[in-house]
Amino acid sequence: MDPLKALADAERRPYWLDSPFRPDPAPRLAGDTTADLVVVGGGFSGLWTALMAKERDPSIDVVLLEGRRIGWAATGRNGGFCMATLTHGLANGLERWPEELDRLERMGVANLDEIERTLWRYRIDCSFERTGELHVATEPWQLDGLSEHQELIDELGLDYVPLDRDQVRAQVDSPTYLGGLWERSGCAMVDPARLAWGLRDACLRLGVRVHERSPVRSLRDDGTTITLRTPYGTAAARQVALGTGVFPPLLRRLRHFVVPVYDYVLMTEPLTPAQLAAVGWSNRQGVGDSGNQFHYYRLTDDNRVLWGGYDAVYYNGGLVRQEYDQRDATFVKLAEHFYATFPQLANVRFSHRWGGVIDTCSRFSAFYGRAHGGRLVYAAGFTGMGVGATRFGANVMLDLLSGERTERTELRMVKEKPIPFPPEPVRSGVIQVTRWSIARADRSQGRRNLWLRALDRMGLGFDS
Repeated sequence: MDPLKALADAERRPYWLDSPFRPDPAPRLAGDTTADLVVVGGGFSGLWTALMAKERDPSIDVVLLEGRRIGWAATGRNGGFCMATLTHGLANGLERWPEELDRLERMGVANLDEIERTLWRYRIDCSFERTGELHVATEPWQLDGLSEHQELIDELGLDYVPLDRDQVRAQVDSPTYLGGLWERSGCAMVDPARLAWGLRDACLRLGVRVHERSPVRSLRDDGTTITLRTPYGTAAARQVALGTGVFPPLLRRLRHFVVPVYDYVLMTEPLTPAQLAAVGWSNRQGVGDSGNQFHYYRLTDDNRVLWGGYDAVYYNGGLVRQEYDQRDATFVKLAEHFYATFPQLANVRFSHRWGGVIDTCSRFSAFYGRAHGGRLVYAAGFTGMGVGATRFGANVMLDLLSGERTERTELRMVKEKPIPFPPEPVRSGVIQVTRWSIARADRSQGRRNLWLRALDRMGLGFDS
């Protein structure tokens, strides 16, 4: 089908948020209030922090402030891949924290297990399916990358199954596939918006005071109490946890470490039984291809195909703007790639198209810290794999607030910061040259040019 025709009726809003399950907004913060802990941000990071703070100590008073609606930003716009990895994949973890990798993988699996138990405990219906993820090769050079860490995978006891061309096509049938790895238990598919709304409901049931449409405009610290000002009130607390992602930070130092990168997604109409049978996909895994510019895709509970990734975009100047949520050139490109991957779905149209901003840092996985004498903590820089890792990050923030040494706080990954980005306009130049080089590497059998090799040596090994 012509991509323009296929996109003609696609809604310009996130599919997950276009739902009858979306709850009415919680009231704005009006007037002045106090609490033991104020959590800023109503995405996964803030929701997990508020929920687990009450689980750790039911007696404390917790307020959660969200500037717009719960799950409105990255939390409600992602692909719904809830992964065990805390390091943005095995290769990135091996490159940066090889001596901790065994612990990080173990802690990541335990974190995913606890997410699953939490859903059962609070009866959160978010279409959780622990089907794993297929990592597929679509070019010969990508096969070497898939097999590169097989010895380490075996040593760590991870549940990966190597697949040849015929075996991977028996799982999901695309003529572009040359081989793959099935990571069988380290990833679950979820409806991310319904997960966020379920966590919101669990927070409310435990007594968290949730205020939506209450953006925090400023922070004041008198040495004992931190006061957060919103348009219609203030919230003062002994402790504050920031889970604001890429949005303008209340803590100035974070501006050096996080940049906004926009990611774009299409959602198809539901597949008919015959269309689904033509693809296979009976095990319903998430799928990611292995280029530097990669696609990710999965089935929803009503058998739509979510198709996203590839064209990660940084807009010069690093601003976050609502108009960047739509980019027609990228939507057309994604549609073309979809039909090339699944020619048997040539008559399928798209129902939704949207974009969202990712909080990207130079090490491609979250970093953590404290400020204001240890009474304010933060986690940021999840770089697109935060559905599961934000729960781990919330535990790190609560550990830091407690002042206790834990296995989490003793990790080098937690103690260290990423390399900061240069200031504008140098930042824009560096990122755009890097994006160009990444695209060139994919056209050159994965060969990385001098620029990318220099970044690799600096610990800045970017992909899309």
